[in-house]
Amino acid sequence: MEAKRRSRGGWGPVLAIFLLSACNEAPDAGTGAWHASPMEETRPLFTEHFPPEEFAERRDRVFDEIGPDAIAVVQGAPSPMGFVAFRQSNEFYHLTGIESPHAYLVLDGGEREAILYLAEGRERREYGEGKVLSAEDGDLIRELAGISRVHPVHELRDHLRERRGVGAVYAPFPPPELRATTRGMANRTIQDHAEDPLDDLPARHERFLELLKEDLAAAELRDLSPTLDRMRMIKSERELTLIRASSRLHGLAIMEAMRATEPGITEYEVEAVARYVFWRHGAQGSAYYALAHIGPNAYMNHYHAGVRAALSGDMILLDYGADYHYYVSDMTRMWPANGRFNQVQRELYGFYLAFYEAILNRIRPGVTAQQVKLEALEEIDQILESWTFSRDTYQEAARQFVESYREGAQNPDTRLGHGVGMAAHDPFPHSGELVPGLVFVIEPQFRVPEERIYIRLEDTIILTEDGAEIVTDFVPRDMESIERLVQQEGMLQHYRRLITRDGGFLEEAERLMKSAAGGS
Repeated sequence: MEAKRRSRGGWGPVLAIFLLSACNEAPDAGTGAWHASPMEETRPLFTEHFPPEEFAERRDRVFDEIGPDAIAVVQGAPSPMGFVAFRQSNEFYHLTGIESPHAYLVLDGGEREAILYLAEGRERREYGEGKVLSAEDGDLIRELAGISRVHPVHELRDHLRERRGVGAVYAPFPPPELRATTRGMANRTIQDHAEDPLDDLPARHERFLELLKEDLAAAELRDLSPTLDRMRMIKSERELTLIRASSRLHGLAIMEAMRATEPGITEYEVEAVARYVFWRHGAQGSAYYALAHIGPNAYMNHYHAGVRAALSGDMILLDYGADYHYYVSDMTRMWPANGRFNQVQRELYGFYLAFYEAILNRIRPGVTAQQVKLEALEEIDQILESWTFSRDTYQEAARQFVESYREGAQNPDTRLGHGVGMAAHDPFPHSGELVPGLVFVIEPQFRVPEERIYIRLEDTIILTEDGAEIVTDFVPRDMESIERLVQQEGMLQHYRRLITRDGGFLEEAERLMKSAAGGS
């Protein structure tokens, strides 16, 4: 209780200062008014993390790419189905910072002008849900976002038809990256729809391309995605600030999940601990569904049913990142449910960790992924030769693991992992030297099929002029530090289960209800 009082005393004044600086002065709490907070909505209408100049610089790069005889048209995200908070698509947000549904952006290469099309305001909806930037807010949007012109979205098709005969028309061809979406996962969903015999309508982005071609009488459309991908590969300093924050939040969530672990913990409880840390610190959602794996479930590396409970000798894997102001992180850790690595776990995890860090410690700018892999293999071969395995199956699995990595390293265009940024799988170069501004992970996967053993670690890496900044390096990988963490008490030891699986009250719930009713 004393710690809780200190916490409130520390944050209360800071929060009050923030509110008073962001809004009109709040009424005095002692006057008997219903509210102590200002009556105005405090949610910002435009991002506070990027100035309009940064979005303008990104649009200028598009103008440079498409040339003076072309236009580009980008479609924003639609309203989500049901009681789900709106999140703009990554592509649209990257160019505008605008978070309004059913928005469109036209970039005129000749005039180097950005024209925004927005839905008209819905007064009744805003009465119940709060203000959203709409077509009527043109002057405000020009000030906030640096957009040249704003029109109602119902005028878009007429305006496009007036541009018939323009030299070239660009638009993103792949499906958009929406909430907790990567391009690969979006394509999987579209394929599922295509295989449904009673769902034969084109995807929204495909219909958008059809209408663009029709309205502009364009002989062909050109894909804007390669341009946007190149832009997103190299992060700006403000983007890196958000990625660092997202990565630290991710790492602290995994550390809290480790501390909360004890035999009997379920996969959904591991996820719940991490999710609490995300939401407590202002995350707007999950970057992807939680990969919380207990025991052999890890062998299915994207398994996410989340229902298994941990036995004392199980290993736990958690790979679960937050969406923090449109930027995410990606990392993975593994730990023993009972807080102690047993002999087999120590043997196999130790081998994998040495393999993993041989790669991680050689990553730097100015070299290719192939160079990193070939250099790492010199140490990996020594690790494999010197490691003692207790079973022939483990030794053979390790040998195949190394040989598979060696085979991949022979390709000059081999990749180390995948990009991270606005999506968990962000655009990432297929070849060439590693350069400052790239953000990515490595995640080699070691399997022993005979026993459904799966081992994976993952860290978010930022390349700088000085080298590789392993942003998530503060989260322990070594066994001794992991054991110390797991043996500490975490939040689940202080907030026990309250109901059974069929909804019955447990003893802790009975105690809380009795206390609320005035009992001791």
